Amino acid sequence: MMVTEQLFFEDVQEGNPLPDLTFGPLTAPILMRWSAAIENWHRIHYDRPFAIQHDHLPDLLVNGTLKQQFIMQALRRSAGVRGWVWKARFQFRGMNLVGETLRVWSNPAQKRELGDYGLVALDIGILNDEDVETTPGRAVVALPYRDREAAGVPYPFTPPDIDL
Repeated sequence: MMVTEQLFFEDVQEGNPLPDLTFGPLTAPILMRWSAAIENWHRIHYDRPFAIQHDHLPDLLVNGTLKQQFIMQALRRSAGVRGWVWKARFQFRGMNLVGETLRVWSNPAQKRELGDYGLVALDIGILNDEDVETTPGRAVVALPYRDREAAGVPYPFTPPDIDL
């Protein structure tokens, strides 16, 4: 995915959600290709009869690492080419199934100005077609200031000794 527009620290307002990133509907071939790419051969991700009859699941399961990738894509988009994704944590609390469309959301919860850049703590998660939260979490991105657009966040990015 190409990042086309830089988000600046000043653009972010606590409680004002950032744009969602949508994936899907997720098909069996998509799940199979992901399983092959990461060499995860657990059949619940690509063998429908096995998933349903042997493991008694409702259908094929979306791999957790695919959901992780979706979250990181959304965070990278938020950070832009001049920012950094500092950290992310989330929990797999619900199943996502083949056929679903997943929506990664993020909502700025806290901002902190530093010398060369600003930090934004985001509440994040993945919602399914029925708006059920399956993967809640929190992340922090480092964003450049608008008046220092050319510089961006310093490289290499050295995380500050603070907690957000």
